[in-house]
Amino acid sequence: MVGSRSGRGAGRQNARVTAIRRARPADSDTVLTLVREFNAIDGHDHDDARVGRALAPLLADDEFGQVWFINGPDDEPTGYAVLCWGYSLESGGREAVLDEIYVRDRGLGLGSAALPALLDACRAAGVLRVFLETEAPNDAARRFYARHGFQLEQSIWMTQQL
Repeated sequence: MVGSRSGRGAGRQNARVTAIRRARPADSDTVLTLVREFNAIDGHDHDDARVGRALAPLLADDEFGQVWFINGPDDEPTGYAVLCWGYSLESGGREAVLDEIYVRDRGLGLGSAALPALLDACRAAGVLRVFLETEAPNDAARRFYARHGFQLEQSIWMTQQL
């Protein structure tokens, strides 16, 4: 378990020391519940079978990445984060994508407390650079990540469904 004290949220009444802990195969149902909540809030399509298939190898070992619980003041999961590994010549080695981060109780400083601990987990896994993406209209997310040292890149990501 990795812990961190909230920076910006430390002065808020309900902010507490939060901890992150690795999710394992036995935690699959809890992770799926949180993913379902996140997708509903963000208006994304959700398919339990598809998400479950993608989640299983991340929970089983570190080959593709890691799933972390973000624990609230009661030390129970109130959110999750997914780190997926990549590799780049430009970076000189291992990279990570912060694929998803969701905190059920926003505004309490839990995300601000969890993010440095997640970056520490990346360092421990040999990651040299972390990427993330937000949707273009999500100004609040961009401000949040900028406060935590992420920089807006001039790159444009493009995708093709296979």
